[in-house]
Amino acid sequence: MQVKTKAIVISSLKYQEKSLIVKCFTLSHGLKSYFVRDAFSSRKSSRSLGTKNAYFQPLTILEIEAVHKNKGTLENFKEIKIATPFHSIHSDIYKSTIAMFLSEILHHSIHEEEKNESLFTFLETALHWLDNHDQTANFHLILMLEITKYLGFYPDVSDIDMPFFGMIEGVFTPFHGINSLTEHETNLFKKLINLKFDNDQKIFHVIERQIVLKILIDYYAFHLDGFRKPKSLEVLAAVFS
Repeated sequence: MQVKTKAIVISSLKYQEKSLIVKCFTLSHGLKSYFVRDAFSSRKSSRSLGTKNAYFQPLTILEIEAVHKNKGTLENFKEIKIATPFHSIHSDIYKSTIAMFLSEILHHSIHEEEKNESLFTFLETALHWLDNHDQTANFHLILMLEITKYLGFYPDVSDIDMPFFGMIEGVFTPFHGINSLTEHETNLFKKLINLKFDNDQKIFHVIERQIVLKILIDYYAFHLDGFRKPKSLEVLAAVFS
């Protein structure tokens, strides 16, 4: 099957000396993995895809033509181009670190080869926001929480005035259970729930931001089978310390 679609790069893994295995979240078919032969080659035969490896930085938004065999094996690109070039995400150290971290989060969160147009549209819109704004210290926190809406475990806020948040049930309660956040952690989590991209980025101090990030990672781990703590977590902490 020949496919034309937008795709967000989730990860790329070098294979042997010159090739890549690229995982993309596509608008039309959800998660797909592609084999890119001679990704590091500048031979004439490679020019239809340009300097291929440059296209596969974390969270790059592509327009692709591909052949999907849908047999559970690696698919193949026919053509790729940048959908909308980013101006700052891959050149700004803070934004590139956020992109690297979030690509890992998505890598461990999205597993189904099923289209999820609403999630794709949300991610595309959010990435354009990140590219065009400078105050982005809480971007990854807001994005991680918002993604849970599309993955099916957004917190139930009907009792948000209660003092504790139960991580497994995803609800606010009057009692502190074994898997509940403390009252202080719950208050920080409530702040995040009410936060939007355009809000004051100084709402959290550095330590508070680290606490909220740990809450989110733990929350993902409770609700997603096989979720793993991102390797880039330490890099993120160092850059935003």
